[in-house]
Amino acid sequence: MYRVVLVDDEPLIVEGLKKVVPWKDYTCEVVGTAEDAESGAKLIRTIRPDILFTDIRMPGADGLTMLAGLRSEFPEMMVTVLTGYRDFSYAQEAIRLGVTRFLLKPSKMGEIREALEAMTARLGREIGEETAESEKKENAGSFLVNRAIAYLDEHYAEKLTLQEVAEACYVSQWHLSKLLNRYAHKNFYDLLNTKRIHAAKELLADPRLRIGDIGEMVGYADPAHFARVFRKIAGMSANEYRNSL
Repeated sequence: MYRVVLVDDEPLIVEGLKKVVPWKDYTCEVVGTAEDAESGAKLIRTIRPDILFTDIRMPGADGLTMLAGLRSEFPEMMVTVLTGYRDFSYAQEAIRLGVTRFLLKPSKMGEIREALEAMTARLGREIGEETAESEKKENAGSFLVNRAIAYLDEHYAEKLTLQEVAEACYVSQWHLSKLLNRYAHKNFYDLLNTKRIHAAKELLADPRLRIGDIGEMVGYADPAHFARVFRKIAGMSANEYRNSL
């Protein structure tokens, strides 16, 4: 039996899908449901289903990032999106990231059946469309890394961890670490420190700001740690850098 997970913030839709869709006709079984993106991602990581039906416009969720995270971490999982969001470019991006079907709510039973047929057919193949699937996995991976770097750009001055960024990208920290090394050619802390020191260099151009305060402003609570990291990345001390401007 193919294992199916349903994720939607509308409980009536989840219950309706569970009861109305003839899952057994497609050798499928609903093994879990979730009502938001975060709990959905955790459930998928635990159950590792074969098929996912999900909305990608849920409160507090970045739908495309969630989708990219799931496709990147679980490339064999088939995904059908059920959404009320009628935006063609959004649908195009979802398909580029590896969605099997993109269905608008309210979806007709014929559309859901056709999606199930397509997904189970793909799962049933031993070999097929490998190049296309590999390309979609690559798309999802690079999309996620761009999202992670954008998150760093926004939050570098905060006390930031790999776990926090991974959660924002709907993947495990192990998987995000692997993606950063593959696509950005740096680990998380190298990226974070590079971003912080770049920001510090810009602030050092203002002579009114004390160097210790600048370190704190870009995310270093310990002045000695800031000094060590600055020298390692810039090749000189923060004071030497300021004097060179």
